[in-house]
Amino acid sequence: MVYLSQQSILQRIHKQDYNLYSCRSHHYRSDSKSRTHTSVVFVYSFVGAELVVMVFWEGYVSDEVMGTFAPIVVYWLYAGFFQLLPPLDNYRLHTRKEEDAKNSVPLKSVVKGVLLQQLVQAVVAHILFLVTSETGLVGTEVQPSLMIQLIQIIIAMFVMDTWQYFVHRYMHINKFLYRHIHSQHHKLVVPYAIGALYNHPLEGLLLDTVGGAISFLVSGMTARTAVIFFCFAVVKTVDDHCGLWLPGNLFHLFFQNNTAYHDIHHQLHGLKYNFSQPFFPIWDKVLGTYMAYDLVKRPEGGFEARLSKD
Repeated sequence: MVYLSQQSILQRIHKQDYNLYSCRSHHYRSDSKSRTHTSVVFVYSFVGAELVVMVFWEGYVSDEVMGTFAPIVVYWLYAGFFQLLPPLDNYRLHTRKEEDAKNSVPLKSVVKGVLLQQLVQAVVAHILFLVTSETGLVGTEVQPSLMIQLIQIIIAMFVMDTWQYFVHRYMHINKFLYRHIHSQHHKLVVPYAIGALYNHPLEGLLLDTVGGAISFLVSGMTARTAVIFFCFAVVKTVDDHCGLWLPGNLFHLFFQNNTAYHDIHHQLHGLKYNFSQPFFPIWDKVLGTYMAYDLVKRPEGGFEARLSKD
Protein backbone atom coordinates (compact mmCIF):
# COMPACT_ATOMS: atom_id res chain seq x y z
CA MET A 1 0.00 0.00 0.00
CA VAL A 2 1.28 3.50 -0.80
CA TYR A 3 0.16 6.94 0.31
CA LEU A 4 -0.57 9.85 -2.01
CA SER A 5 0.62 13.34 -1.14
CA GLN A 6 -1.88 16.13 -0.56
CA GLN A 7 -0.88 17.77 -3.84
CA SER A 8 -1.42 14.53 -5.77
CA ILE A 9 -4.85 14.07 -4.20
CA LEU A 10 -5.93 17.60 -5.08
CA GLN A 11 -4.82 17.12 -8.67
CA ARG A 12 -6.95 13.99 -8.94
CA ILE A 13 -9.96 15.69 -7.34
CA HIS A 14 -9.65 18.47 -9.91
CA LYS A 15 -9.92 15.92 -12.73
CA GLN A 16 -12.80 13.86 -11.37
CA ASP A 17 -15.41 13.90 -8.63
CA TYR A 18 -14.07 11.62 -5.89
CA ASN A 19 -15.03 10.69 -2.36
CA LEU A 20 -12.05 10.82 0.00
CA TYR A 21 -11.87 9.16 3.37
CA SER A 22 -9.54 7.53 5.90
CA CYS A 23 -7.27 10.59 5.80
CA ARG A 24 -4.67 11.38 8.41
CA SER A 25 -2.01 14.06 8.84
CA HIS A 26 1.43 13.97 10.37
CA HIS A 27 4.38 16.33 10.60
CA TYR A 28 7.93 15.77 9.56
CA ARG A 29 11.01 17.95 9.31
CA SER A 30 12.95 18.65 6.12
CA ASP A 31 15.67 21.27 5.73
CA SER A 32 14.95 22.50 9.28
CA LYS A 33 11.41 23.53 8.35
CA SER A 34 8.25 21.97 9.68
CA ARG A 35 5.87 20.72 7.00
CA THR A 36 2.52 18.99 7.02
CA HIS A 37 1.96 15.90 4.89
CA THR A 38 -1.46 14.34 4.36
CA SER A 39 -1.69 10.61 3.72
CA VAL A 40 -4.60 8.51 2.56
CA VAL A 41 -4.83 4.79 3.23
CA PHE A 42 -7.59 4.03 0.76
CA VAL A 43 -7.12 6.90 -1.56
CA TYR A 44 -10.26 7.60 -3.53
CA SER A 45 -13.34 6.16 -5.14
CA PHE A 46 -15.59 7.18 -7.97
CA VAL A 47 -19.02 8.31 -6.87
CA GLY A 48 -21.27 5.30 -7.29
CA ALA A 49 -18.40 3.07 -8.42
CA GLU A 50 -15.84 0.80 -6.83
CA LEU A 51 -12.89 1.79 -4.69
CA VAL A 52 -9.50 2.12 -6.35
CA VAL A 53 -6.96 0.66 -3.93
CA MET A 54 -3.38 1.79 -4.31
CA VAL A 55 -0.54 -0.73 -4.52
CA PHE A 56 3.16 -0.35 -3.79
CA TRP A 57 4.15 -0.10 -7.46
CA GLU A 58 1.64 2.70 -8.15
CA GLY A 59 3.39 5.60 -9.85
CA TYR A 60 6.49 3.55 -10.67
CA VAL A 61 5.38 0.92 -13.16
CA SER A 62 2.04 0.04 -14.69
CA ASP A 63 -0.08 -2.94 -13.65
CA GLU A 64 0.60 -4.41 -17.08
CA VAL A 65 4.37 -4.27 -16.62
CA MET A 66 4.04 -5.81 -13.16
CA GLY A 67 1.79 -8.54 -14.53
CA THR A 68 4.38 -9.33 -17.17
CA PHE A 69 7.55 -9.39 -15.09
CA ALA A 70 6.55 -9.89 -11.41
CA PRO A 71 5.77 -13.63 -11.84
CA ILE A 72 9.22 -14.14 -13.38
CA VAL A 73 10.97 -12.32 -10.52
CA VAL A 74 8.89 -14.18 -7.94
CA TYR A 75 9.76 -17.51 -9.60
CA TRP A 76 13.50 -16.97 -9.27
CA LEU A 77 13.25 -15.53 -5.76
CA TYR A 78 11.21 -18.46 -4.44
CA ALA A 79 13.02 -21.17 -6.41
CA GLY A 80 16.34 -19.56 -5.51
CA PHE A 81 15.37 -19.68 -1.85
CA PHE A 82 15.00 -23.46 -2.07
CA GLN A 83 18.20 -23.78 -4.06
CA LEU A 84 20.17 -21.95 -1.35
CA LEU A 85 18.82 -24.03 1.51
CA PRO A 86 21.13 -26.58 3.14
CA PRO A 87 20.55 -30.25 2.16
CA LEU A 88 17.76 -30.79 4.74
CA ASP A 89 18.00 -34.56 4.37
CA ASN A 90 15.39 -35.09 7.09
CA TYR A 91 12.73 -33.36 5.00
CA ARG A 92 13.51 -34.57 1.48
CA LEU A 93 11.10 -36.80 -0.46
CA HIS A 94 14.11 -38.31 -2.26
CA THR A 95 17.71 -38.67 -1.21
CA ARG A 96 20.39 -36.59 -2.90
CA LYS A 97 21.79 -39.84 -4.26
CA GLU A 98 18.46 -40.56 -5.98
CA GLU A 99 18.37 -37.06 -7.45
CA ASP A 100 21.82 -37.44 -8.97
CA ALA A 101 21.11 -40.93 -10.29
CA LYS A 102 17.58 -40.47 -11.68
CA ASN A 103 17.63 -36.97 -13.15
CA SER A 104 19.02 -37.02 -16.67
CA VAL A 105 19.44 -33.30 -17.31
CA PRO A 106 21.99 -30.92 -15.71
CA LEU A 107 20.98 -27.83 -13.76
CA LYS A 108 22.49 -25.52 -16.39
CA SER A 109 20.16 -26.93 -19.08
CA VAL A 110 17.18 -26.65 -16.72
CA VAL A 111 17.89 -22.96 -16.10
CA LYS A 112 18.16 -22.30 -19.85
CA GLY A 113 14.88 -24.12 -20.49
CA VAL A 114 13.03 -22.16 -17.81
CA LEU A 115 14.37 -18.81 -19.07
CA LEU A 116 13.24 -19.65 -22.60
CA GLN A 117 9.71 -20.44 -21.40
CA GLN A 118 9.59 -17.24 -19.36
CA LEU A 119 10.68 -15.21 -22.38
CA VAL A 120 7.74 -16.59 -24.35
CA GLN A 121 5.41 -15.95 -21.41
CA ALA A 122 6.56 -12.34 -21.13
CA VAL A 123 5.92 -11.69 -24.83
CA VAL A 124 2.44 -13.24 -24.71
CA ALA A 125 1.58 -11.41 -21.47
CA HIS A 126 2.67 -8.09 -22.95
CA ILE A 127 0.46 -8.61 -26.01
CA LEU A 128 -2.46 -9.78 -23.86
CA PHE A 129 -2.31 -6.76 -21.56
CA LEU A 130 -1.85 -4.43 -24.52
CA VAL A 131 -5.06 -5.70 -26.09
CA THR A 132 -7.19 -5.86 -22.92
CA SER A 133 -5.98 -2.84 -20.91
CA GLU A 134 -8.64 -0.25 -20.05
CA THR A 135 -7.45 2.80 -18.13
CA GLY A 136 -9.57 5.60 -16.78
CA LEU A 137 -9.16 9.36 -17.03
CA VAL A 138 -6.37 9.45 -14.46
CA GLY A 139 -4.43 6.66 -16.13
CA THR A 140 -5.52 4.04 -13.61
CA GLU A 141 -7.95 1.23 -14.41
CA VAL A 142 -10.86 1.19 -12.00
CA GLN A 143 -10.66 -1.90 -9.85
CA PRO A 144 -13.63 -3.99 -8.71
CA SER A 145 -14.28 -4.63 -5.03
CA LEU A 146 -12.01 -6.98 -3.12
CA MET A 147 -14.81 -9.56 -3.01
CA ILE A 148 -15.19 -9.47 -6.80
CA GLN A 149 -11.43 -9.79 -7.21
CA LEU A 150 -11.42 -12.82 -4.91
CA ILE A 151 -14.20 -14.44 -6.94
CA GLN A 152 -12.28 -13.74 -10.15
CA ILE A 153 -9.17 -15.39 -8.71
CA ILE A 154 -11.17 -18.48 -7.71
CA ILE A 155 -12.67 -18.66 -11.22
CA ALA A 156 -9.20 -18.31 -12.74
CA MET A 157 -7.90 -21.10 -10.49
CA PHE A 158 -10.66 -23.44 -11.66
CA VAL A 159 -10.14 -22.51 -15.34
CA MET A 160 -6.38 -23.02 -15.09
CA ASP A 161 -6.82 -26.36 -13.31
CA THR A 162 -9.28 -27.51 -15.98
CA TRP A 163 -7.09 -26.47 -18.90
CA GLN A 164 -3.91 -27.92 -17.45
CA TYR A 165 -5.54 -31.21 -16.40
CA PHE A 166 -6.87 -32.07 -19.85
CA VAL A 167 -3.86 -30.82 -21.81
CA HIS A 168 -1.46 -32.50 -19.38
CA ARG A 169 -3.36 -35.77 -19.43
CA TYR A 170 -3.57 -35.78 -23.24
CA MET A 171 0.19 -35.33 -23.43
CA HIS A 172 0.51 -38.59 -21.49
CA ILE A 173 -2.13 -40.42 -23.55
CA ASN A 174 -0.71 -39.38 -26.92
CA LYS A 175 2.55 -41.32 -27.29
CA PHE A 176 3.98 -38.93 -29.88
CA LEU A 177 3.38 -35.86 -27.69
CA TYR A 178 4.77 -37.61 -24.65
CA ARG A 179 7.88 -38.92 -26.38
CA HIS A 180 8.76 -35.70 -28.21
CA ILE A 181 7.40 -32.98 -25.90
CA HIS A 182 6.18 -33.81 -22.40
CA SER A 183 8.94 -36.31 -21.59
CA GLN A 184 11.34 -33.36 -21.28
CA HIS A 185 9.64 -32.32 -18.04
CA HIS A 186 9.81 -35.91 -16.75
CA LYS A 187 13.56 -36.04 -17.20
CA LEU A 188 13.47 -34.61 -13.69
CA VAL A 189 12.24 -37.80 -12.03
CA VAL A 190 13.17 -36.21 -8.72
CA PRO A 191 11.66 -32.72 -8.95
CA TYR A 192 13.31 -29.64 -7.50
CA ALA A 193 12.19 -26.03 -7.29
CA ILE A 194 14.12 -24.43 -10.16
CA GLY A 195 12.89 -27.16 -12.52
CA ALA A 196 9.19 -26.40 -11.92
CA LEU A 197 8.87 -24.76 -15.36
CA TYR A 198 11.40 -26.93 -17.16
CA ASN A 199 9.34 -27.93 -20.19
CA HIS A 200 9.62 -28.31 -23.93
CA PRO A 201 9.01 -24.80 -25.39
CA LEU A 202 5.81 -25.97 -27.12
CA GLU A 203 4.48 -27.43 -23.89
CA GLY A 204 5.39 -24.27 -22.00
CA LEU A 205 3.42 -22.25 -24.54
CA LEU A 206 0.40 -24.54 -24.71
CA LEU A 207 0.09 -25.71 -21.11
CA ASP A 208 1.23 -22.74 -19.03
CA THR A 209 1.16 -19.61 -21.20
CA VAL A 210 -2.08 -20.26 -23.10
CA GLY A 211 -3.65 -21.70 -19.95
CA GLY A 212 -2.78 -18.55 -18.04
CA ALA A 213 -4.14 -16.31 -20.80
CA ILE A 214 -7.45 -18.22 -20.90
CA SER A 215 -7.75 -18.03 -17.10
CA PHE A 216 -7.18 -14.27 -17.27
CA LEU A 217 -9.74 -13.70 -20.02
CA VAL A 218 -12.47 -15.98 -18.67
CA SER A 219 -12.26 -14.61 -15.12
CA GLY A 220 -12.46 -11.01 -16.35
CA MET A 221 -9.81 -9.86 -13.91
CA THR A 222 -7.87 -6.64 -14.36
CA ALA A 223 -4.11 -6.51 -14.84
CA ARG A 224 -3.72 -5.56 -11.17
CA THR A 225 -5.59 -8.64 -9.99
CA ALA A 226 -3.60 -10.71 -12.48
CA VAL A 227 -0.37 -9.68 -10.75
CA ILE A 228 -1.60 -11.32 -7.55
CA PHE A 229 -3.04 -14.38 -9.27
CA PHE A 230 -0.04 -15.20 -11.47
CA CYS A 231 2.47 -14.61 -8.67
CA PHE A 232 0.48 -16.95 -6.43
CA ALA A 233 0.25 -19.57 -9.20
CA VAL A 234 4.02 -19.38 -9.70
CA VAL A 235 4.76 -19.79 -5.99
CA LYS A 236 2.36 -22.76 -5.81
CA THR A 237 3.95 -24.43 -8.86
CA VAL A 238 7.48 -23.98 -7.50
CA ASP A 239 6.42 -25.35 -4.12
CA ASP A 240 4.83 -28.42 -5.73
CA HIS A 241 8.20 -29.24 -7.31
CA CYS A 242 10.48 -28.34 -4.39
CA GLY A 243 10.94 -31.97 -3.28
CA LEU A 244 10.78 -31.03 0.41
CA TRP A 245 8.15 -31.78 3.03
CA LEU A 246 8.82 -28.89 5.37
CA PRO A 247 6.94 -28.51 8.68
CA GLY A 248 4.46 -25.65 8.72
CA ASN A 249 4.27 -25.34 4.94
CA LEU A 250 0.86 -23.72 4.37
CA PHE A 251 0.50 -25.25 0.91
CA HIS A 252 0.72 -28.70 2.48
CA LEU A 253 -1.91 -27.76 5.05
CA PHE A 254 -4.48 -26.22 2.71
CA PHE A 255 -3.94 -28.04 -0.61
CA GLN A 256 -4.27 -31.77 -1.29
CA ASN A 257 -2.47 -31.09 -4.54
CA ASN A 258 0.94 -30.44 -3.01
CA THR A 259 4.60 -31.50 -3.15
CA ALA A 260 4.00 -35.16 -2.29
CA TYR A 261 0.91 -35.38 -4.51
CA HIS A 262 2.85 -34.18 -7.55
CA ASP A 263 5.89 -36.25 -6.63
CA ILE A 264 3.76 -39.37 -7.14
CA HIS A 265 3.08 -38.25 -10.72
CA HIS A 266 6.81 -37.91 -11.45
CA GLN A 267 7.48 -41.52 -10.45
CA LEU A 268 7.15 -44.44 -12.88
CA HIS A 269 4.17 -45.95 -11.07
CA GLY A 270 2.32 -42.60 -11.05
CA LEU A 271 2.74 -41.41 -14.63
CA LYS A 272 -0.91 -42.09 -15.43
CA TYR A 273 -2.25 -40.52 -12.25
CA ASN A 274 -2.35 -37.19 -10.38
CA PHE A 275 -2.42 -35.01 -13.48
CA SER A 276 -4.06 -32.10 -11.66
CA GLN A 277 -2.05 -28.93 -11.30
CA PRO A 278 -1.46 -26.45 -9.88
CA PHE A 279 -4.25 -25.95 -7.33
CA PHE A 280 -6.85 -28.67 -6.68
CA PRO A 281 -7.19 -32.42 -7.45
CA ILE A 282 -10.82 -32.04 -8.53
CA TRP A 283 -10.51 -33.51 -12.02
CA ASP A 284 -8.33 -36.41 -10.84
CA LYS A 285 -11.04 -37.40 -8.38
CA VAL A 286 -13.92 -36.89 -10.82
CA LEU A 287 -12.30 -38.80 -13.69
CA GLY A 288 -10.64 -41.61 -11.74
CA THR A 289 -6.99 -40.59 -12.09
CA TYR A 290 -6.51 -39.77 -8.41
CA MET A 291 -3.83 -41.83 -6.69
CA ALA A 292 -3.84 -41.73 -2.90
CA TYR A 293 -0.55 -41.96 -1.04
CA ASP A 294 0.90 -42.31 2.42
CA LEU A 295 3.81 -40.19 3.57
CA VAL A 296 6.26 -42.56 5.26
CA LYS A 297 9.44 -41.70 7.12
CA ARG A 298 12.57 -43.31 5.73
CA PRO A 299 14.93 -44.97 8.24
CA GLU A 300 17.88 -42.99 6.87
CA GLY A 301 15.97 -39.70 7.16
CA GLY A 302 13.42 -37.84 5.12
CA PHE A 303 10.08 -38.99 3.73
CA GLU A 304 8.74 -41.13 0.92
CA ALA A 305 5.36 -40.78 -0.78
CA ARG A 306 4.12 -44.37 -1.16
CA LEU A 307 0.97 -45.63 -2.80
CA SER A 308 -1.79 -45.98 -0.25
CA LYS A 309 -2.79 -49.54 0.64
CA ASP A 310 -6.45 -48.56 1.02
